[in-house]
Formats: sequence, structure tokens, C-alpha cells
Amino acid sequence: MKLEWLEPSAGRALCTLEDLRAVGALYESLPVDPMAYQPPLDRLKAERGYVEQDVIELRPDTPGLDALCAKFIDEHLHTDDEVRYVLEGEGIFDLRSTDDQWMRVTVEQGDLLVVPANLHHRFMLTERKQIRCVRLFKDSAGWVPHYRSRTDAAGPAEDQ
Repeated sequence: MKLEWLEPSAGRALCTLEDLRAVGALYESLPVDPMAYQPPLDRLKAERGYVEQDVIELRPDTPGLDALCAKFIDEHLHTDDEVRYVLEGEGIFDLRSTDDQWMRVTVEQGDLLVVPANLHHRFMLTERKQIRCVRLFKDSAGWVPHYRSRTDAAGPAEDQ
């Protein structure tokens, strides 16, 4: 995992796991072997009430990849946690900090990231345009993005 401030300022320290924890995000590094990563995922499911698990893969040849990725690049939130454990490839999550600044989290193989419910964020692929990850959900319907108003970035989220 790579963690950084998108707009570093002179008085701001390096972005740390403590900054992630401050917004309720969870990060862990897990082994890539399914026999080793499934027990920690099962523990997380039991602790947080996740009942569904699947695997999603995005690659350069995924039909409609650009349109699919465009849905997540705008700032949004979900009313449920967004859980990703990266099996291969990499992706970028930008998360809003406690003072409304962007924290950039680049996840790669072995990284588990839980973006908590109601935290504004966005997601994009890296230049490789490839990621395969396990997703966990609290219900089989998954989650729906609620986009942040473009006219008032500090205001409440609203559907578009």
C-alpha cells in the first residue's frame, strides 16, 4: 500500500495509517494464498456482519471498462462499508480526511481496505487498468453510490 496526501501542505506531516483510522478506515496486509487470507476475511465478516463475498476483476479488455470506471471516479459515499481485498493488480482510493482533504491510498496485491459507510471517496484504476479483488457486503444487494454535490463540495451527499 502506498499512502499520501494529494495536496501536501508545508505544515502537514506524511499521511499515515493513523490518518486512515481517524476516518474509520481499516487497512491490513494479508497473505495472498487463499488458505491464509480466507480466515482473516471470515473473522472480519463475523465481526462486522458481512454476509456476501464475491470476486470482481477489471482488466484492459473488460467490456465497457471506461464507462464502469467513470461511475466511481466522482466523489461519492455508500451507506454500507466498501470492502476490498486485492488478489492481483492495483487500484486507487481517494478518501476524505477529518479536515476534508484527500488521502490517496494505492492498494495492491495482499492489501485489505475497508472504506467505512458514509465516508466520501472515489476510486480509479492505475495505468495498468487491472485489479482482481474480493468484495464483502452486508446484504446481497451490494451498495449504491450517493454522489457529493458538485456545486457545494462541503455540503451533504445527494443522488445524481
